[in-house]
Amino acid sequence: MPIQDLKEQISRLPEQPGVYLYYNGKGETLYVGKARSLRDRTRSYLGAYGMSPRHDALLDEATRLEVIVTDSVVEALALENNLIKQRAPRYNILLRDDKNYPYLQLTTTEAFPRVLVARSVERDGNMYAGPFLPAKFARRTMSLTHKVFGIRSCNEVITGTRHRACLEYDIKRCLAPCVAAICSEERYAVAVADTRLFLEGRNQELAEQLRVRMLDASEGERFEEAAQLRDAMRTVETLLERQQKMASAELGDRDAFGVKVGARGAVVHVFIVRGGRVIERVELMWDAAESGESEADVIEAAIQQFYSDQDPPPEIHVPVAPPEAQVLEEWLSQHAERKVRIVVPQRGTKKGMMELAHRNAALGYRQRFDTNATANYDALESLQAALRLPKLPRRIDCFDISTIQGSETVASMVVCEEGRMRPSEYRKFKIKPQDLKTSSPQAHTFLDDFAAMEQVVRRRYSKVLESGGPFPDLIVIDGGKGQLNAAYAALETVGLSNLVAIGLAKKEELVFTRDSIEPLALDTHGNALRLLQRIRDEAHRFAITFHRQSRRKRDLQSELDVVPGIGLRRRKTLLTAFGSLSGVRRATREELARVVGVKVADAVIAHFAANP
Repeated sequence: MPIQDLKEQISRLPEQPGVYLYYNGKGETLYVGKARSLRDRTRSYLGAYGMSPRHDALLDEATRLEVIVTDSVVEALALENNLIKQRAPRYNILLRDDKNYPYLQLTTTEAFPRVLVARSVERDGNMYAGPFLPAKFARRTMSLTHKVFGIRSCNEVITGTRHRACLEYDIKRCLAPCVAAICSEERYAVAVADTRLFLEGRNQELAEQLRVRMLDASEGERFEEAAQLRDAMRTVETLLERQQKMASAELGDRDAFGVKVGARGAVVHVFIVRGGRVIERVELMWDAAESGESEADVIEAAIQQFYSDQDPPPEIHVPVAPPEAQVLEEWLSQHAERKVRIVVPQRGTKKGMMELAHRNAALGYRQRFDTNATANYDALESLQAALRLPKLPRRIDCFDISTIQGSETVASMVVCEEGRMRPSEYRKFKIKPQDLKTSSPQAHTFLDDFAAMEQVVRRRYSKVLESGGPFPDLIVIDGGKGQLNAAYAALETVGLSNLVAIGLAKKEELVFTRDSIEPLALDTHGNALRLLQRIRDEAHRFAITFHRQSRRKRDLQSELDVVPGIGLRRRKTLLTAFGSLSGVRRATREELARVVGVKVADAVIAHFAANP
């Protein structure tokens, strides 16, 4: 057993708190743990063989041990948490969140920064704030940056040479840096600095700065500017008061954890309670067959990982006390800069809430690890591996265009989440000929398929960007390289070129990607291709159905429907009186006037004169 080869090294370790790391022969980190005494904790592994299949596999594979000494167990816990996040060791309990909670991105790499909703934090030089729970808080906060500080929301390249400001300036939601005479680069930079303080939560400092500038503007008799600064200061002070009133257990701010551990892994449900109300439910999952971990171990890992990016409430309710509850409390209290308690409720409504979280965790475990769910998850994993995606494609959007010789061109979008189709998320689009960026000279007769794809993708993700989500992990385009390039052109236009899209050609079932000239041929009997085919076929079915409905509606229409003043009843009257549309066209003004009146008769005559 390789662990026995480390016996001599373990005997020389200090009896001090710290973090220990096990490595395999390839230098990969297998496990990261914390200890009050590094020597005693690592020595316990020498006799741990047979505790569980997971422990046995770790002991068989570990060939090297490293330790990092810290001043306290709390420091060791914080370091352990950071190392687990960075290295994702195979044998640690790694819980993942089913939802992708949004961040706000202040695009400081741009000359005139914007505030955007982001799915993750990137090392790209921009400033990020979050995550926001519930997700709607991200969109509300983004809206506040427009309303209070005048940060722009457009995708324009700002040069300051625009002739006039847009509607956003008129309704006081943008400073209009696009017009240099209205907003200089220096003034916009001040608004960006204020926004940064706001997103970082430094509202006290921001309120003081706004007050000073308001008084200065007032003394300089710049009363409109002073009024704007006053309104901004009042908004920030109101938010500051709400923050100070929060964070007390008496107001009912707490998180309730429920956990279900089984042979296939574990599911943790967290109910986030603020002001006595449940405002969000978070599900964390861990896939590990025959792990042998206890509920207490899973709860401890869940608390560490859940609060690594967000402040904890005053109380955290758990079904069983974690092994290092006191150390966790100290770490959480330091993180939140106030007292945080981990409590095991014994009775009353608090226990009832925790038991409800526990029942939801049990339900989530059954749904996640039943046969169908497992097959769906395996297909997603196969697809991730085949396409070399950076993350599991939990949400897939698929687009298809349907047309007959450019007539009644429509598009569909279907959504697949966790390998299951979500009809409530389906969308259908009528292609607008006037908005087509077409390469075809006969654009209004035979609509360009590439241009139609560009339009529908642009329309869809402009709306998604405004709403702050949901963003897909993968976009599937029904078509080849041309349609895929059109989709990426649309994503570039709306500023979402970081999204991953692929094209799926019908006949050969080849997959086209942006980064490769040659198409990719997936295993024809594999789960990955079958999943893509199922999604693509559903998009095709939805588009065909909508196209048939559009054609049927067109066929039932009459040219008279576009004449002002003619509705269903007058159309029927005219066709009955003159026999057909040709009879109406041949009728004189006097004949028409006797049937529908002089005003409508003139409208009919004018219509046919303009459309001979």
